[in-house]
Amino acid sequence: MSPLRPPPTPRTPLGGAATTPDQLPPPSPHTPRPAITLTAPPSKKKRRGGAAARSLRAIRAVRALFRSLPILAPACRFHGAIRAPGGASRAHDGHVSGASRTTGTLFGYRKARVTLAVQETPGSVPILLLELAMQTGRFMQEMGAEHLRVALECEKKPPGAGAGIGRTRLLDEPLWTAYVNGRKIGYAMRREPTEGDLTVMQLLRTVSVGAGVLPTDVMGGDAGAEVQDAGDLAYMRARFDRVVGSRDSESFYMLNPDGNNGPELSIFFIRI
Repeated sequence: MSPLRPPPTPRTPLGGAATTPDQLPPPSPHTPRPAITLTAPPSKKKRRGGAAARSLRAIRAVRALFRSLPILAPACRFHGAIRAPGGASRAHDGHVSGASRTTGTLFGYRKARVTLAVQETPGSVPILLLELAMQTGRFMQEMGAEHLRVALECEKKPPGAGAGIGRTRLLDEPLWTAYVNGRKIGYAMRREPTEGDLTVMQLLRTVSVGAGVLPTDVMGGDAGAEVQDAGDLAYMRARFDRVVGSRDSESFYMLNPDGNNGPELSIFFIRI
């Protein structure tokens, strides 16, 4: 009578012999990267033709005419707005009067440099991607302060230094000197989005406000060991009011959801 044998398993196949390492089942596959479906920024989707530009200039001329007319102000004034830094008025919900609404995301591996991405909408390609000379984990700790101010300064090009000088948009400047609450932390560098950056934006396309950690296996790519050493990929996303002071100054003010008393973040771009 033949001895009883255990039923076959992945490690004990039919016949009772143990499997070799080459015969072990393959490890679980990594979560595949999502397909990038981000759209172009709304401001760049369509280029205005000559006729459209002339119509726009005519509309602006009419608006300027109406603005030149006297306005009768009522004697009764409402006190529902407060003044924000830079002279702009802010309502109780934190919105800056006259500002445009944008989406800002701070993200990065905890032991790697933090990156600031500015989008016109959560589902569009970033219009600005800036890498700061500070680790993400340390920056998130700084966010625990009551008010965090990030100042980014760059130098004006001297007149006649080269062709096209003076036409560079402020946010297109490539290199900035960065300060956090008045303390110089080094430099910030503008760069084009990589595949990893676009993957982060794709994963967060349905998130308007929030913070958390993204799955490392999705972001690992070919640099698996380096990514593991860099820690988790943390992110913080919020709505920002964008205030354009002049061609040499812009400000971004983070809006706290529901007007709560959470930390405040202000980012200033200045060309001096």
